[in-house]
Amino acid sequence: MPMQVNLDEVEYITETSITIRGSRRRITLPKEIVNHFGLEDGDRIMWILFKDDRLILVPKRISGQYSGESMRVGENSRRE
Repeated sequence: MPMQVNLDEVEYITETSITIRGSRRRITLPKEIVNHFGLEDGDRIMWILFKDDRLILVPKRISGQYSGESMRVGENSRRE
């Protein structure tokens, strides 16, 4: 089933590569995404996989604004 996206709601789209070396898997976050959320070394990303194969990534800060907060899927988590 193809995913439908309303482009009026999209701020940024890109693709990145996955690097697999042995049991280690790495992805690279685009600079625009890191800057948009103000991500820093040690911050975490929550991965949410739905049964229909949709995937949502939610930034989770170790220190600062997102620490200890629960975030609803779709909630605007941008750092102001």
